[in-house]
Amino acid sequence: MSKTSKKPAKPEMEKDERSFLNRIAVRKGKFEAVLVPLLSVFTAFVIGSILIVFSHPESLKAWGNFFQNPWGAITTSWHSVINAYSALFIGAFGDPKQIVEAIKTWQSTGETRALLNAFRPLSESLVFTTPYILAGLGVAVGFRGGLFNIGGEGQLFVAGLASVYVGYSVTGLPFPIHMLVAMIAGIAAAALWGAIPGILKAQLGAHEVINTIMMNYIAFRLTDYLLTGPMIAGAGALPITPDILPSAYLPALFPDPMRVHWGFFLALAMAGVVYWFLWKTPLGMEIRMVGANPRAARYAGVRIAMITVLTMVISASLAGLAGINQVLGVEHRLVRAFSSGYGFDAIALALLGNSHPFGVVLSSLLFGFLRSGAARMQSFAGTPVELIRIIQGMVIVFIAAPEIIRGLYRIGRTKKRKTETKKVPAG
Repeated sequence: MSKTSKKPAKPEMEKDERSFLNRIAVRKGKFEAVLVPLLSVFTAFVIGSILIVFSHPESLKAWGNFFQNPWGAITTSWHSVINAYSALFIGAFGDPKQIVEAIKTWQSTGETRALLNAFRPLSESLVFTTPYILAGLGVAVGFRGGLFNIGGEGQLFVAGLASVYVGYSVTGLPFPIHMLVAMIAGIAAAALWGAIPGILKAQLGAHEVINTIMMNYIAFRLTDYLLTGPMIAGAGALPITPDILPSAYLPALFPDPMRVHWGFFLALAMAGVVYWFLWKTPLGMEIRMVGANPRAARYAGVRIAMITVLTMVISASLAGLAGINQVLGVEHRLVRAFSSGYGFDAIALALLGNSHPFGVVLSSLLFGFLRSGAARMQSFAGTPVELIRIIQGMVIVFIAAPEIIRGLYRIGRTKKRKTETKKVPAG
């Protein structure tokens, strides 16, 4: 008898039990890299909402009477959260009603003062965002090269010292020559400050984390010495430097009270330059190769020592630009604590932005808006300003441990489906 071959039965379609977010992430693999940070920010704000409820006496009192009036507890908490985040939004972007009225006044009378006041919150947000972008780009370049540059704060300080010294001591130079010379001096100082741990890493194998931390302390104490001695504004004065000359200013975009200046567009341009350098040039490819696999890069002929030093120099120069921005564009002098942690926050920005220039810009905008709106949230809604730090910290935790978000929202990793082929016996 001849054996008849039967076609194998088609396997039944497995029921797709994945979550909706998981199906989106799997369908577009690259979108998964964006989805997890977005959900991290969303989750941090949800946790922040809970903290807002427990930080308001009215909400706590309402929850104490929950069993007598449950709906009252829910509505009171909801209003507390809405008021806090509304104040945060207005403090970061401005009051929409005030903006509309100011635009109508300007169209009818030509008066610009009300218009400038209405857009001032947005201007302040961009002022805070600018050093975040530059410092974040510096840390991101280090990450791409396999280096952990924690010295951004110290590099920012020494760049500010060099640029402010040139800004007030060098005279007779016109704008923009004086401004460019001050910027070059700051970049050179930051590059030197970053080259030291880079050389120690390349030649002696000394870990860059320890070295950059120590360089931070040297920069802080050097600043204290100079601001109380050689660079002090005058005898008996506060520990501040003299004001730089107007010829060294980074020009403002609008008149007072708006402080946003051309440094913001400089930061955006540097993000584009960093992207072009890392992904469109052979040297940038070598930096990414060393960061991805140093052993393979060495076998490919990449000079590891040279790339290590170069990566630290570029990273430090970008962080130094953040200090230059603050001195030449905002403060116009240097005080003892002119940076409030930009170099340290840059580590979180690089992580949140996945060490990509575009991601760093977006995460910097988020942190800048949060920081700008925090003061109004505290004054108008009674929410402690420390809540913003908590939200930022929660974002960092979720980015550093993405499995928390994956498990919470049932997002599995993208896997290639394997198709099994069965041999059909010959007839």
